[in-house]
Amino acid sequence: MRLATYNVEWFADLFDQADRLMVDDEPSGREGVTRAAQIEALGKVFTAVDADAVMVIEAPNTGRRQDTVRALEGFAAAFDLRTRRVVMGFANDTHQEIALLYDPDRLRARHDPKGEETGKKGRRGAPRFDGTFRIDLDIDATEDLVTFSKPPLELEVTTAGGTRLRVIGAHLKSKAPHGEKTRNGMIRAAIENRRKQLAQAVWLRARIDEHIAAGESVILMGDLNDGPGLDEFENLFGRSSVEVLLGDDMFDPHARRAVQPRAAGAVPTTARFLLPDEDRYLEALLDYIMVSQDLMARRPSWRIWHPFDDLRCWRIPELRDALLTASDHFPVSLDIDI
Repeated sequence: MRLATYNVEWFADLFDQADRLMVDDEPSGREGVTRAAQIEALGKVFTAVDADAVMVIEAPNTGRRQDTVRALEGFAAAFDLRTRRVVMGFANDTHQEIALLYDPDRLRARHDPKGEETGKKGRRGAPRFDGTFRIDLDIDATEDLVTFSKPPLELEVTTAGGTRLRVIGAHLKSKAPHGEKTRNGMIRAAIENRRKQLAQAVWLRARIDEHIAAGESVILMGDLNDGPGLDEFENLFGRSSVEVLLGDDMFDPHARRAVQPRAAGAVPTTARFLLPDEDRYLEALLDYIMVSQDLMARRPSWRIWHPFDDLRCWRIPELRDALLTASDHFPVSLDIDI
């Protein structure tokens, strides 16, 4: 079975208020890319990856009139994808939902959130992901109240072969100091955002611990917006969000390589962002598929569909160009015997 995670930049901008694809020459949310070009590129990428299930990060919006499930199922029908069913969890206010697009002939999936509901005062431990988490991150005797702007998607998944899984799709808070203009403001915002992101990782890790303690197989997939060594503020907190989530009992080969000393070799990347003021691109490892140790016996094999670093992608110019047009992130897939 192949599982994948894919952050699709500005996916919501490709649909009208009735969740129909807008295949035209108007600009998409991507710089210099039309809606028609991005839609066509996405169709090629999803078709090439050919996963049994894709955790879509920044999925189309659910709101007063729009519906993520309707939009993604319409997208799948437009390209005759076998991943033709959609399940999502708690909607959010960012126009960037988390949803699983899957093949119903290969697996069943349902939203199955765990943890207690909270009021604004929150709870310690691991409350439900649409609630509030109480934690003191910096040992100042003052608890922080943490929420997810994009609550993780918790799924109970059963494959056609009978394997039961706990699958969690996540999009952790960005550390980027958006909106800040001064250096001091940028520093304050970057530190505050990292604190919030780390708290989200601690919350998510607590849920993983609960599932592993119950003897369940766990897969965490999505955009964690972090990787060891990505900014100078990491040392303030001792470790990255990725290290928190890996712990000693979750595995992703790209993440494990990243947490090793730099002498261990180049770190793979899953995202590519234009730095317009510098006329160059910044690449980063942000997207992961982590599995619990019990699944390591199922012969897992990971792949980053990077247009330049993956030789199979590089050798197919049409796919290489589609990956660059479709999003600023590249899919990550996991082949595993389940």
